[in-house]
Amino acid sequence: MIEITNVYKTYDTGNKALRNINITIEDGEFVFIIGRSGSGKSTLLKLLLKEVEPTSGKIVVNDMNLGKMPRRYVPKYRRRLGVVFQDFRLLKDRNVYENVAFAQRVIGASPRKMRERVPSMLQMVGLSSKYKSFPQQLSGGEQQRVAIARALINRPEVLLADEPTGNLDHHNAIEIMKLLDKINRMGTTVIVVTHSNELVNLMRRRVITMDRGCIVSDEEGGAVHED
Repeated sequence: MIEITNVYKTYDTGNKALRNINITIEDGEFVFIIGRSGSGKSTLLKLLLKEVEPTSGKIVVNDMNLGKMPRRYVPKYRRRLGVVFQDFRLLKDRNVYENVAFAQRVIGASPRKMRERVPSMLQMVGLSSKYKSFPQQLSGGEQQRVAIARALINRPEVLLADEPTGNLDHHNAIEIMKLLDKINRMGTTVIVVTHSNELVNLMRRRVITMDRGCIVSDEEGGAVHED
């Protein structure tokens, strides 16, 4: 469970990025966070990743109070989260197999465990036949699938996806959303930040709408209308 309670974030520039944010996300939920640029979506993700600290308020992720977490524990905490970005962030000099295995190497997994886990992850995202390919040989949709496999290989309880379809065409965007839906139905909590109202309407899941640092609506399966 993720509990965000009375959270404010004001940057040194004076920018009030978040104002009195209160959100509870249950285990296994699928949640969209939407809003225009500057609404506070990215700051919210950075708080969950503990990249920035709130000015005030409390954030608890899976019974861990982030405000009381020792700095030395932060890398271990982050490894319990899966993160997918708009720009994929793959290692250009490593093939698909090595990119996914890299996340296991970071935590000191044995070669045997990697040989078991990596192929199963690639099969889940539909890229078993591309394991020897390098990122530049893949389409944007395939690269994002590799990034998702890498994010999931350490079996995170929560997957954070920051504009995961931002660089993809319509077809690939829908395919990636279907994959995230499949991952969610397997038990992983999924939080997706997106600008795409079309994808939000297609999925019909919980939608949290932000504007100028505030939550303006929080609806189950709500449709989003263009202004």
